[in-house]
Amino acid sequence: MEFRHVTVLLKEAVDGLAVKPDGVYVDGTAGGGGHSAEILSRLTTGTLYSIDQDPDAIRTVTERFKDDDRSHIIEGNFGDMSALLRDKGVDAVDGVLLDIGVSSHQLDERSRGFSYHEDAPLDMRMSQSGATAADLVNTLSVGELSRILSLYGEEKYAYSIARGIARYREEKPIETTLELAEIVKENVPQKVRRDGHPARKTFQAIRIAVNHELDVLESGLQGAFEMLRPGGRLSVITFHSLEDRIVKQFMRDKAQGCTCPKDFPVCVCGKKPQVKIITRKPILPSEEELEQNPRARSAKLRVCEKL
Repeated sequence: MEFRHVTVLLKEAVDGLAVKPDGVYVDGTAGGGGHSAEILSRLTTGTLYSIDQDPDAIRTVTERFKDDDRSHIIEGNFGDMSALLRDKGVDAVDGVLLDIGVSSHQLDERSRGFSYHEDAPLDMRMSQSGATAADLVNTLSVGELSRILSLYGEEKYAYSIARGIARYREEKPIETTLELAEIVKENVPQKVRRDGHPARKTFQAIRIAVNHELDVLESGLQGAFEMLRPGGRLSVITFHSLEDRIVKQFMRDKAQGCTCPKDFPVCVCGKKPQVKIITRKPILPSEEELEQNPRARSAKLRVCEKL
């Protein structure tokens, strides 16, 4: 299946980079290449490095930009950004864009096992390697499953669902997306079933655990900050509160100056702000974008500039 992804906050995210025509930029989550193409459209002699861990995405962007010598494609995880770039001889960049989370292609390609609407092998691996979602739900303890569902899915009925998973797998392994979705439905109150799909939070939580998404986000933010030149910008799109909280706190911490008590006559900590926050409030999709792409409804964009 062709890698198709509807790019969210396209213009806003690239505007946030304040692209210099001769600059060096990174699209850390290349996907189908939407943000990469927009960055390239604003470069003259500049260079773009597009990173993705999904082999489908790598094939797509490699083909899409094969005739553009300003474009360089790197297969890898954006959490390893600084190492991946240094391996290419890149010591500093002028901007990094991150579009966090699952892509439209990954959701729509049934065989990838991300969707609770389609019956498919329970996979959810963005990189198509390593432990699958089925591995997790069939081997983790009730306590660990409950912790994952509560922490990553903010699921109120985490323990009940985890117990249901454990009971089911005593009879047979959980192998498909619809099996898991049905287990969730059977282990939440009737009222929850009427409020959107009851498996949404569980699938989000397990996907995050399978791909170590929050750990990757934290290391990717730090790697991006390390690679930025003074004046370089970091533009990050998130899709749920856990991600947004991490990005917001990261930028806030880097923007904080002196931490001495207010009654100190002079600063003794020596701490100075390392970034300037460009977006005091997150930028949200327009009504027009939401009409065209309802999946953008939870997107938030935050931008900062390295001092």
